Amino acid sequence: MSASAILTAQPPDVASALASAGEYPSDKVVVKFKAVGNAPLLARGVAKISSTQTFHTVIWYLRKRLKLQESDSVFCYVNDSFAPSLDEILGNLHNCFRDSSGQLVISYAMNPAFG
Repeated sequence: MSASAILTAQPPDVASALASAGEYPSDKVVVKFKAVGNAPLLARGVAKISSTQTFHTVIWYLRKRLKLQESDSVFCYVNDSFAPSLDEILGNLHNCFRDSSGQLVISYAMNPAFG
């Protein structure tokens, strides 16, 4: 029979990490849109979106600005490499994948790209 240790308190580094979980350095995330392939260019390629919004909001904003029909597809990628899930929080994406200028770069295409 083996015994497990029971912690009566969390280590200080875990406690501080949990206390700041879900907090973002700024209220808004600067998102830079980059057209790929035959995708139309946006009049304004940069937008500020709340850091608590989901990636679905980025897709909705992009579809609205491009004036796409419901039947039209748009494929979005972070840093030309992966497509996050629609429920991913923008603040988390920004913290992990922002570029050197502090912007979250979202590439968009009308056809699948990057894989």
